[in-house]
Amino acid sequence: MGEVKLIGSSGSLFCTRVEWALKLKGVDYEYLQEDLLNKSELLIKSNPVHKKIPVLLHDDKPVVESLVILEYIDETWKGYSLLPQDPHERATARFWAKFVDDKCVIGSWQAMAMQDEGEAKAKAIESVQELYAFIEKQIEGKKFFSGDQIGYLDLVMGWKTLWLSAMEEVGNVKLLDPEKFPSLHQWAENFKEIPIIHECMPQKETLVNYFQGGLNYLRSLAANKP
Repeated sequence: MGEVKLIGSSGSLFCTRVEWALKLKGVDYEYLQEDLLNKSELLIKSNPVHKKIPVLLHDDKPVVESLVILEYIDETWKGYSLLPQDPHERATARFWAKFVDDKCVIGSWQAMAMQDEGEAKAKAIESVQELYAFIEKQIEGKKFFSGDQIGYLDLVMGWKTLWLSAMEEVGNVKLLDPEKFPSLHQWAENFKEIPIIHECMPQKETLVNYFQGGLNYLRSLAANKP
């Protein structure tokens, strides 16, 4: 099926979900570690619009944006199915995936990044937890979002297993309360136990450093604004 390369960065939840998909499909690939502070010519050439990771190179043809890459992987390599076969279920999975990335991931980052420890931060946490409540309803009564085995939406949600914990530590916040979200908490425990999932996870210390570095960078930019 051709040569496969993944341009990524250790610690990126968007890159790890692509690795999970490749491993579930049994696809051999080469991982190209990217320096995000000194982006390579290959990255810029492969993703000239956003210049962001991840980028999947299949026979030197680039595919960008992690959700798009997951669908590409599912359509290109047969065997293990990531997306449901039923059209309505596929559309529903795509909807929730976009909701997770556009709302939950961004909202969690914003709550983590707030320096204000007062009412504003409390409201930000409350807003994020309102988003989580929608996801909690989707997993109630199920082992995985895709049923008995992990699939597309499980991979998209995988950041809640370890990345969110690192965010909470860096931002001194508690976003995923097991008592408020018991089904989501149990899903995370089930997800982490899968060997393919576990072997691709970075160390938590790596993620803490990753998020702290990103946070420090953004705060330095804000401090230097005229």
